[in-house]
Amino acid sequence: MPQDPNDFLTSLSALYNEEQSLLTNPADCWAYGYDNSRRQGQAIAVVFPCSHQQVIDTVKLCNKHRISITARGAGTGTTGASVPSEHAIVLSTEKMNKIIDVDPNNRIMVVEPGVSNQAVQLAAAEHGFFWPPDPTSSSVCTVGGNLAYNSAGPRAVKYGTPRENTLGLNCVTGAGESLRTGAYTTKSVVGYDLTRLIIGSEGTLAIITQATLKLTPLAEAKHTIQAIYSSVEAAANAVANIMAQAITPCALEFMDATAIALVKEKAKLNLPDNAQALLMIEVDGDQFGIEKMSQKVANGASVDGAIEVKLATTKQQVTQLWQARKALSPSLRKIAPKKINEDVVVPVSKIPALIHGLQSLSTKHQIPIVNFGHAGNGNIHVNLLVQTEQLEAAKQCLAEVFSLVMSLNGSLSGEHGIGLEKRDYISLELDPTSIAIMKKIKAQFDPLNLLNPDKVFPINNE
Repeated sequence: MPQDPNDFLTSLSALYNEEQSLLTNPADCWAYGYDNSRRQGQAIAVVFPCSHQQVIDTVKLCNKHRISITARGAGTGTTGASVPSEHAIVLSTEKMNKIIDVDPNNRIMVVEPGVSNQAVQLAAAEHGFFWPPDPTSSSVCTVGGNLAYNSAGPRAVKYGTPRENTLGLNCVTGAGESLRTGAYTTKSVVGYDLTRLIIGSEGTLAIITQATLKLTPLAEAKHTIQAIYSSVEAAANAVANIMAQAITPCALEFMDATAIALVKEKAKLNLPDNAQALLMIEVDGDQFGIEKMSQKVANGASVDGAIEVKLATTKQQVTQLWQARKALSPSLRKIAPKKINEDVVVPVSKIPALIHGLQSLSTKHQIPIVNFGHAGNGNIHVNLLVQTEQLEAAKQCLAEVFSLVMSLNGSLSGEHGIGLEKRDYISLELDPTSIAIMKKIKAQFDPLNLLNPDKVFPINNE
């Protein structure tokens, strides 16, 4: 609880005396109280720091007054991690949006957290590179948000997540201490790997103020393959077959029959009526070998049950396929007022069992469930399309979805994180010892429990 809110706001105003760097009017703060989970909170203030030192000063002030802090990028997350806690300020990094350095000789870019993913890609591309993480919201989401969630996207199947593509961080701990992790080199085993620990911690351990990103050279050529199957089992067999080969595709995306039906007409995809599953496969490499590589991957996709496996031969066909994939999530919002979007992960061989189990739950609870996602690593986006009167049924359905995933030796989240949406379910995956150790780690970074105090861990386990 804040000790003296008025005194705190007075001190905050002194710290943020630049124009438009502080919001205290509840109506102005309202716009910074939500994310893509559609949850809403009310911050007592919103601050827009411009420097590492200003973040330090803000966190120290919050420690003095016992005010919680929720860091925020662009608010594209789906689990409520950037929704402000009670008696909290929102610390928006949108003004910390500089690309500090691009170092192509060492394949490195140094950026502030408010830089958009798209801006990073454009700046890297000027030098022949890219940063592998590419979430669906890449045009607006920020690097800080990508790191906080360890958000990856389709290319993770070949190139990894932010954890594999970030060399170091500058941060501010919950105690207001400056912290630098990692190194400027691609190899370093000095001490514990705090970089990977902070990435994916959803703003509960530290506030990221700068990141050293590892860049990857752009491929000379890229091919997109569309594969259509008569059953989910056939598609899963194809995924396993492809991933067992020496050539790893740079994207391997899956849609079930319901997802196909939603985008087929809008994206003008010419698909047969008996299509029960679709794979979008992207292969990249050098110009000389791309044809042979694509053919090998296409051969791997041509399993029993394959209706058609073909190369997208024109730029328009490639664009249509990716537009269909990226349009799926926004389209679902229009169908149901409350879309529950979970990003569970199962072993690739268990995808058919997952999809069939979800179909059974859909029938049982009378809630439509649409499935698509990153098949190459078993990361399936499970979307419950819930009407307002079905909210209680949806809670039970969601609990059974998570139980199904764990029975298949899976994980509750591949890239969306825990936030508020999944915090009450983490004991399904983590044992008491793991949770206890994680809480002790948080206490070291954030002794007063001010950074996103109500996220990740269930409140009743405090």
